[in-house]
Amino acid sequence: METGLTWTCTPEESGIRLDKFLSDRMPEQSRSRLQKWIEQGCFLHNGEPVGKKEKLAAGDVITLILLPDEPESGLVPEEIPLNVVYEDESLLVVDKPKGMVTHPGNGVHSGTLANALAFRYKSLSDVNGPLRPGILHRLDKDTSGLLVVAKDNTAHINLARQLEARDISRVYHAIVWREPGKREGIIDAPIARNPRDPLKMGVHQGGKRAVTHYRVLAYYQFASYLEMTLDTGRTHQIRVHLAYINHPVVGDPTYGGRQNLLGRIQPIHQPFAAKLLSHFESQALHAHQLSFNHPVTGVRLAFTSPLPPEMLAALEFLERFKHE
Repeated sequence: METGLTWTCTPEESGIRLDKFLSDRMPEQSRSRLQKWIEQGCFLHNGEPVGKKEKLAAGDVITLILLPDEPESGLVPEEIPLNVVYEDESLLVVDKPKGMVTHPGNGVHSGTLANALAFRYKSLSDVNGPLRPGILHRLDKDTSGLLVVAKDNTAHINLARQLEARDISRVYHAIVWREPGKREGIIDAPIARNPRDPLKMGVHQGGKRAVTHYRVLAYYQFASYLEMTLDTGRTHQIRVHLAYINHPVVGDPTYGGRQNLLGRIQPIHQPFAAKLLSHFESQALHAHQLSFNHPVTGVRLAFTSPLPPEMLAALEFLERFKHE
């Protein structure tokens, strides 16, 4: 199956191994899966076959020419309601609810967006393999909001290139603890898997570069309402970065956004902070806006998802504590 995806090695990456280079370019794929594809001849290096341990030089071009046939995935179509906010022959945009996993993994095999898509659509892009039909990017289980899904490989490849070129805009809203000192800022800190807990990520030297831009929409006496945009798309990126700057997302059970944070709130505000926390069983994070160029027509498409009810209720509660 021809795909046509190509990447060029930058001067900063000179000397990098091919499998590491591809892992950076295709973060949705595991390293072992990419190594398997290399061994099966799915990539070309400057037009020639390559080995996984081969090191690259600046200007080298890697091309994905085909994906191997794979055994049945075991992805079971499930009749799960979907909120499709836009659809045409090439793609659809889905508003994913909190609590839904994007695709199978980490022991989860059912109830995912992928299962729902497999039931509703008989054919979607397979660039990311049979367990992720049509899925270009993901949201954490308890992060609600907008996702774009590709119906065919041509659309998928075009959107993947836009994602790599940062032409796809993803805007997130979050309620975080306490008040960042600056109204706008950039968090540029590398992210890698936590060596002591494989289900968690963290800021680690030697990790993959991750860049998050934030802007404060409103200050409250013990919390803030933020807007974030991403230059990169690392796992748990926003949650990790906000915890790293000591403003974890309210309600985040993994990165310090629950009861363990209340002790760092001024005593006079602690009862109100506990009340705010009671609105959330998980992180107060929402993929609010999504925009990209249509892969066929080139027309810029933009979508907005309303905040979920628990975030709206929490912001209404916080109004009495608002200040400049």
